[in-house]
Amino acid sequence: MSDRVIDLGELRHGAEPEESLPRPPRAAGQPLRGALVLLLLLATLVSATPLPRREVVSLPAALGSEALIAGDLYLVVEPTGPDGSQRRLDAYRLPGGERIWQVPLSVPSRYWGMSLRDGMLMIAGYEVTEGDPPGTVTIALDPATGEFQWQQPGSPQPVSGGGLLLEATDAEQGGTLRVVDSCCGRVRWRADTPAGQFTFRSTESGVDRLVHSTADGQVVVRDAATGVVLADADLWNPADGREVSVPTEGPEVGVQVVGDLLLTLGGRPMTVTAYGLDRLDRRWRIELQGAAYASECGAVLCFQDRSGDLQAIDPATGRRLWTGAGWIVWSTGAGLMAAVGNDSGADRLVVLDPVTGAVRGQLGRWEVVPPSVAGGPIIGIRPRPGGGLLVAELDLVTGAARPLDVLPDASANCQSIGYQLACRKPAGGFGLWRLKP
Repeated sequence: MSDRVIDLGELRHGAEPEESLPRPPRAAGQPLRGALVLLLLLATLVSATPLPRREVVSLPAALGSEALIAGDLYLVVEPTGPDGSQRRLDAYRLPGGERIWQVPLSVPSRYWGMSLRDGMLMIAGYEVTEGDPPGTVTIALDPATGEFQWQQPGSPQPVSGGGLLLEATDAEQGGTLRVVDSCCGRVRWRADTPAGQFTFRSTESGVDRLVHSTADGQVVVRDAATGVVLADADLWNPADGREVSVPTEGPEVGVQVVGDLLLTLGGRPMTVTAYGLDRLDRRWRIELQGAAYASECGAVLCFQDRSGDLQAIDPATGRRLWTGAGWIVWSTGAGLMAAVGNDSGADRLVVLDPVTGAVRGQLGRWEVVPPSVAGGPIIGIRPRPGGGLLVAELDLVTGAARPLDVLPDASANCQSIGYQLACRKPAGGFGLWRLKP
């Protein structure tokens, strides 16, 4: 069972003035004596007022365990047995922290993913068995009871329109794609894939496009819900005699899906070619020296190199719009944020205009806690001098960091659920704090 601890927080005051205030005049008459009596009375009243109390729910997590919050469940995979090779899953109900069930996990595996999908709890891990090559496995449990429902190979992704994509593929050996019903694991469709690269397009409701590409340039695009092939083309050697889209010499060609475009990156010099995703019709082609991967940055495409330099491209034409040095960027529904890394354990964050690259606001140095619920607040944390964490809400519209709280007993490894924050505690386990919005 969990226990509750009352955290008295920390007394805080405003910044000290840079210069001392002027001294009062030496003459002290009746008005001054009256003021002193009033101040004494106020001080007595303040000292008698109870300090604001913050309730902390203590959540257990043994050394070597893996903890995750999924919906209103706090889940802990604990090592068990003499050598710690077995695993057990404990589930606690939030926000109270009461344990509701406990089950053993029979598959020898390192569990690295837990999520709620269509009313089922999905546990995904990297399976290790003697005599067989390692692979991923997905186990479905009833979130109310922990009762086993089904198990299949592959790592899970939600599919737009319902269902679950299970990817069990290998770049060198090939593999299998399945889309199954979350309730029971019934297979809706499956396809065997040769050796190659697999990627997909993810929307707010789940994966809606699957792309498989081979080293010789064969690319297949499927509808994730039905498995129907939407496009199939040899991009390295087009049948119509056009110029080869990507130079054959130089680094290996990579394939990415960003928005409505399929992008190939490779060759020497580094060349990026954009195609329409559903028909593989070529849109544009440019040379981008050093580009390692692409990401969606609101209205533009961002190409990042391994040193952190950034180039922003118009997705419609391939025209260069702006550049940034030493930035790592990511987009949210509210705006575009860039981080400059440092050695202090937190990043210096700025808010950018996606079209021009202009800095809209300076957020300061924060480590971002990704929201567990779409549309939730973006929470930033940073170490507090003397221990604990400072917590703020990061506003990507105004470019401001709004202080929320000080958590003296929090250390790191935080997850947010709206305005609740679960963080590992220095003495062990996790604490769940309700922030002050």
